[in-house]
Amino acid sequence: MDAAACFYCGAPRPGLWGFGPLASRLIGRLDFARAVTIVCVAAYVASILLDPRAAAQFRSPFDLLSPGFGALVTLGMTGEAAWRAGWWWTLLTAIYLHGSLLHLVFNLMWVRQLAPAVEQLFGTARLVVIFTAGGVAGFVLSNVASGTWTVGASGAIFGLLGAMVAYGRSRGGTFGMAVFRQYGQWAVLMFILGFLMAGVNNWGHAGGFVGGYLTALAVGHGERRSERGVDRVAALATVGLTVVAFALALWNGFLR
Repeated sequence: MDAAACFYCGAPRPGLWGFGPLASRLIGRLDFARAVTIVCVAAYVASILLDPRAAAQFRSPFDLLSPGFGALVTLGMTGEAAWRAGWWWTLLTAIYLHGSLLHLVFNLMWVRQLAPAVEQLFGTARLVVIFTAGGVAGFVLSNVASGTWTVGASGAIFGLLGAMVAYGRSRGGTFGMAVFRQYGQWAVLMFILGFLMAGVNNWGHAGGFVGGYLTALAVGHGERRSERGVDRVAALATVGLTVVAFALALWNGFLR
């Protein structure tokens, strides 16, 4: 487990001092799209229960069952004001919060559509890292460029699109170009639609796409190399950091 290199492929520290096999067992059992769905739905229900009166206010079908502003801030909404307060964890927690029922359903539909495709080409561990990196990068650009309060998984979703585009360009050939065109067209269409709809965080979309694209290039896809222990440890660390982020958000919102 602690060999300096794999006896077969030469990979350095294949056991990662005992953490590699553990990460492999945990990440190998993960259905990431389902996990994202569960966390998003749970966070949405919590945001409604924190302020039922705000959720009951009907303004338009697009705002149906919208959580209150205070509830979202309590659970980890991000923005320039959150940065100024030192709430770094909101870059992670805000990925799983949503501003209305339609917002939640629309984003989860895209997660269910894109996550399996990215998982097939990159593997489960790298999917976790790409999704999270896309979401964080989207919020970083949004906070710098606009500073407005924001929530939602759309930056992470654009990160998945960016990863598929990166794969298509990297692989090349007939299949690679087909992937590049299909997912590139989806990204362009969704980005254009963002400018036609009110309240859409286009800075977050752009940052998410770039973040997912660059992360995909950095971690590589399955046809270049199979997933290693280091990928699974990185994914496990990403999940752990997200759990810590939610713990900090709840502590800051309720116990501080």
